[in-house]
Amino acid sequence: MVDAPRTFVIVGGGLAGAKAAETLRSEGFTGRVILVGDEHDHPYERPPLSKGYLTGKEERDSAFVHEPSWYTDAGIELHLGQPVTTIDRAQKAVHLSDGTTIRYDKLLLATGAEPRRLDIPGTGLGGVHQLRRLVDADRLRSTLASLGRDNGHLVIAGAGWIGLEVAAAARGYGAEVTVVEPEPTPLHRVIGPELGQFFMELHADRGVRFRFGTRLTEITGQDGMVLAARTDDGDEHPAHAVLIAIGAAPNTALAEAAGLDLADRAEGGGIAVDATLRTSDPDIHAVGDVASALHPLFGFRLRVEHWANALNGGPAAARAMLGQDVAYDRIPYFYSDQYDLGMEYSGWAPPGSYDQVVLRGDAGKRQFIAFWLKERRVLAGMNVNVWDVTDAVQQLVRSGAPVDPEALADPATPLTTVVPGP
Repeated sequence: MVDAPRTFVIVGGGLAGAKAAETLRSEGFTGRVILVGDEHDHPYERPPLSKGYLTGKEERDSAFVHEPSWYTDAGIELHLGQPVTTIDRAQKAVHLSDGTTIRYDKLLLATGAEPRRLDIPGTGLGGVHQLRRLVDADRLRSTLASLGRDNGHLVIAGAGWIGLEVAAAARGYGAEVTVVEPEPTPLHRVIGPELGQFFMELHADRGVRFRFGTRLTEITGQDGMVLAARTDDGDEHPAHAVLIAIGAAPNTALAEAAGLDLADRAEGGGIAVDATLRTSDPDIHAVGDVASALHPLFGFRLRVEHWANALNGGPAAARAMLGQDVAYDRIPYFYSDQYDLGMEYSGWAPPGSYDQVVLRGDAGKRQFIAFWLKERRVLAGMNVNVWDVTDAVQQLVRSGAPVDPEALADPATPLTTVVPGP
């Protein structure tokens, strides 16, 4: 039994949990801080897993949030490789898989999400990958290097951000790549068909083959290893490795078993939290991929699976746990690197929410800013190989004021003059 008069427990060994622990100390909390993670690695960031580390441009250590010694120096107690099995809200305790019980005064759930799985024959073959954890990236990086040396084929199920970033990494190694996607364009449900077409052309120009409107139905192999992937249009695609990248589902099992309120699955699911990131239990907060937060600006719930949400949400949750006045109203933000293209996206504009897409710059030269508008109000903006404009784009989103689409599209008009005043 581990007990203390003032203990904050963080469940989740990712960026959100690590930044929450860091913030508790920087804000002057002197009680016990215990971070529990189900992985053996120290807390790490996920972008390198599909970007710098996967491509071979960065070392493995680049993913870690802090040096291992930092946790000792900061007085952060780590329980790594020991998943929490249950939350006892009545006793205000968590039970770990090794039998340890830890009591808490405040509890933060940063349990993240897990890749969705394909229920088709062949997913247990050697050479079938998913990408969520650092050990996944270790294995996939080795596979891509091998495919590149041997002119091997990678089939990717899913043309979302992970699928596209892995496709770019694989082509960098020299592997052949086929992407299977049921929607008509890449990223169709994220940025819509207009910009989805742009990303299709980006990858097609680098030799990636797409099969739209199809799904994998079977992965075939020999001697336990992948040989091909079949799709529902009857085709068979050569494959020496397969990546399943069809999205992620929030890890809500602990919260659900503890009786915490969950968000509607039709809205992305997750643990329901208010603008202070507090759950239906006042002593439990949730943050990161697992949290569906009521956004003060938008007026509806958002569950955001991106790096910036963990980076900023962890500190916000820590301050809320300390009793500070918190309203987590960050504009959703994410970025992607593919080949020589870099982009940043700010806002929230899923297909069906906007009525106009405005481009500023030259899409043919892959240097532009795209804006998604609804009744002339900017819902989101994406800058592609254009830099130092995120603050201006986010001010457009935050203002909610109508803008002139022609001025927005005109590169000669400074964005700061388009952005409404405070």
